Amino acid sequence: MEGRCPPGQHERVEALEPEILEYYQRGREAGRLAGEFPSGPLELARTQELILRHLPPAPLDVLDVGGGPGVYAAWLAERGYRVRLIDPVPLHVEQARATDRGVSADVGDARELAEPDASADAVLLMGPLYHLVDGHDRLQALAEARRVLRPGGLLVAAAISRWAALLDLLVRLDRLHEPEVADTVCSAVEDGVFRGHRPGLFTTAYMHRPGDLALEIERSGFPTPVIYNVEGPGFMVSDFGARWSDPDRRAALLRAARMVETEPELAGASSHLVAVSVLPGPGAS
Repeated sequence: MEGRCPPGQHERVEALEPEILEYYQRGREAGRLAGEFPSGPLELARTQELILRHLPPAPLDVLDVGGGPGVYAAWLAERGYRVRLIDPVPLHVEQARATDRGVSADVGDARELAEPDASADAVLLMGPLYHLVDGHDRLQALAEARRVLRPGGLLVAAAISRWAALLDLLVRLDRLHEPEVADTVCSAVEDGVFRGHRPGLFTTAYMHRPGDLALEIERSGFPTPVIYNVEGPGFMVSDFGARWSDPDRRAALLRAARMVETEPELAGASSHLVAVSVLPGPGAS
């Protein structure tokens, strides 16, 4: 039947696939949030806004798990936070160390952190939940974040929306008419796994439904999180660069994102989601 996905698209993808490491070893992630990906600056501004809204004042110990080349780690270190970054990509660790912001960085696995129990005031998971495509791996990463957080600690976890590829490739990139791209997107909408092994597409990733993201976090021992729509509809505009460079239009993009950030009916109509959960404080029963 026309409109349905072709069969045979649902093979399991194990852990962190080699193509994910190869994708990031190209070195493009360092510039993505600065504008090499069109809506990167909107993602950065909104994610920083959400982090600062919930993160208590410095100094605190922040563990940035899957922190990439250190964009958020360096930004927080400049504000007086003690930041340690863990990432599975060696190039990212080198780049994070080179930020010269006092960030400690090492190669590591979100599912098996070397940090002691209750050693961090906040944990950022800005990549593991969408590159650990198996649900058991994501739950393990969340359990490790729970283990290393102190009572009252903050979790900020990023995810990709289930419909991000559909919206982006239809509206902004105009590639959904290409049969192979359409099959890739259709499969991702059905089972959450995006298999972008084609030029111009993202690498292997898991894309969450907002409710499923909340359930995974709750299953890992956290209180029910607040789920934020990060970019709002602005990530789909085709002339993003021109709008972002104009102060009034940039303000409009940010205002639109804030207007729908916790609107349940539009929770998944974004490129990224951010979940925020705070553990009970000391002495809480």
